[in-house]
Amino acid sequence: MMDFIAGGLGWVLEQIVAVTHSYGLGIILTTIIVRLLLFPLTLSQNKNMVAMRKIQPEINEINKKYANNKEEQQKLTMELYQKHKINPLGGCLPMLVQLPILWAFFRVLQNIPADETAVFFGLWVLSKADPFYIFPILASATTFLQSKLTMTGDATQKSMLIVMPLMIGFFSLNLPSGLVLYWITSNVFSIVQQAWINKLYPVN
Repeated sequence: MMDFIAGGLGWVLEQIVAVTHSYGLGIILTTIIVRLLLFPLTLSQNKNMVAMRKIQPEINEINKKYANNKEEQQKLTMELYQKHKINPLGGCLPMLVQLPILWAFFRVLQNIPADETAVFFGLWVLSKADPFYIFPILASATTFLQSKLTMTGDATQKSMLIVMPLMIGFFSLNLPSGLVLYWITSNVFSIVQQAWINKLYPVN
């Protein structure tokens, strides 16, 4: 399965590079193509998150009222989900789908040739880690913004709003710049998409 995904991504990337003569632009455009293909799935996820934000005050009230009765708390919360036709696990599937794509991109980037097409803006060798730490900072910042737009108000998510960007930034320090560029582009796509969804389906 991983070979199939990596092969497909590699083929698309090579076709774009043949036209643009740049792996940087190739990675950005390939990422956009992947995200457009996943758009129906992520649209469903985003609608689910908007619905979750709408009922978060009711969930908070249940949690407060039944703080000492976890069983009743879970029962009433599930009833609330069913009433509003919300899948509490609806946000997980798009992330799970993106994981094999991320690993496949990692394999593809290992085969990038060491020539001028693999140098982005004359600064970044996309098969190597960013020596300027700009990509890790951008990866952290875009992860923070993307997470902030999809927060439902849950206390756990508030803590992850800080932890996740820091983790992404830390891991990005040693990852190939091309892979981090994929992550940044994907985040920017998500930010624009989520802002559009939030405008279409306002919480209040």
